Amino acid sequence: MITTKLTIVTPERTVYSDDIDQVTIPTQDGEITVLPNHVPLVGVLKPGELLVRKGGEEIPLAVSGGIVQVRMDSVTILADTAERVEEIIEEQALAAQARAQEALSHKGLDAREFAAIAGKMEKELARIKVVRKYRQKAHSGLAAEIHIESE
Repeated sequence: MITTKLTIVTPERTVYSDDIDQVTIPTQDGEITVLPNHVPLVGVLKPGELLVRKGGEEIPLAVSGGIVQVRMDSVTILADTAERVEEIIEEQALAAQARAQEALSHKGLDAREFAAIAGKMEKELARIKVVRKYRQKAHSGLAAEIHIESE
């Protein structure tokens, strides 16, 4: 079977790097699924679920903003944040979302502050959605092994 190389990098670490069958990516232009030999493109990530498929396994991640570059033989994602579902602690995501919601309710925010807080809120909502969707799979041991490159 033909595969494509996927690399997901954040400012802190390489989150994922392996050959895959396909990846579904949330972009500002809509959700796209990239298969091997996909037409080259560059897109902007939006917060949401990124789903990697490899050998019959699904590997879900929550991502926030960033960019994606697709080439015929590789996909590179430079994300502000990217977390495997088993790394997300739902209670922490809920608390962060509540803090962002509270901050948005304050009067007197300038446009820059509002945009930063709204972005944080969107990120936390994506994390909550992904962890709730895959919680049972992660706890039942069905989460796939992730290959992390040494830094």
